[in-house]
Amino acid sequence: MPLLSRRISHPPSESQEADSFPAETTSHGAQDHFFRPALIGQCANLDCRSGWMHLFRKRSTPIFEGGWTCSPECTEACLQRALRRELDGRAPVFEMHRHRIPLGLLMLEQGWITREQLRKALESQRAAGSGRLGEWLMQQRATDEATVTRALALQWSCPVLEFGTHGTTAPSSIVPRLFLDAFGALPMRIAAGKLLYLGFERCLDPVLAFAIGRMSGLRVESGIVCSSLFRPALGRLIGETFPAVQLAEAASERAAAHLLARSIERIQPVSSRMVLVHGFIWLRMWLSRETDAVSRTASVCDVICSIGAF
Repeated sequence: MPLLSRRISHPPSESQEADSFPAETTSHGAQDHFFRPALIGQCANLDCRSGWMHLFRKRSTPIFEGGWTCSPECTEACLQRALRRELDGRAPVFEMHRHRIPLGLLMLEQGWITREQLRKALESQRAAGSGRLGEWLMQQRATDEATVTRALALQWSCPVLEFGTHGTTAPSSIVPRLFLDAFGALPMRIAAGKLLYLGFERCLDPVLAFAIGRMSGLRVESGIVCSSLFRPALGRLIGETFPAVQLAEAASERAAAHLLARSIERIQPVSSRMVLVHGFIWLRMWLSRETDAVSRTASVCDVICSIGAF
């Protein structure tokens, strides 16, 4: 993740505030679109002993993962519990399994290339010290882009996503721009308001897909998109307007919980949620209630936080 590391090499200190975030929220009265709110006036902090005494605190905000908190201290306690949950599950099974059939052997087995073509491509790749095997095969006219894309999809046991079928209409609010740029993902069409098609150029990122699904409430279907279409589409999407984001770094888990809780107390979101993405904590805050899992860009604020030597 070199690109992501460069982007947050000089994050705001813990004392800095996210000045670009709006100070107030709207539309507090509607039902949360996919988080289940707590009972009015009941603090979500299991160790709270005085929630009912905070007479002057709103009962509609802030909401974190479906629960209202009665004080900054209780907000921080809930953040600490959620942070521990995320960090305890930092190495899911799908991230540990990386053994896949080499692309050249797979294409040879399918009869898409010959042994001689594979040998020449490997020799050229080795001599140049760079480039991917599929690119060398295409450069030597041993195959075409469509076949290489099919082979990548077969290698990852996923579909080939076509623009004509799956479109490119997913809103930029679905995921922070920083993650798209760093991890090379292309949110495509959302089908029936429930299924998000997520495209990748060469290999899938199940960690990012899992995080997007948890955050949005959508089922995510990942697939391979051919390079000649993927790159310009991603470039157009990155040029759009994305939700406001605060980049931060904390020295410890406790400091991270304090920083994130302070953002929630400042924004007073009607909903918020936290997920782990490749060692980075992604906190999303909704400023108004929406009718589906996809929110308007202006109604969302993100915090992306790294923790010391995590």
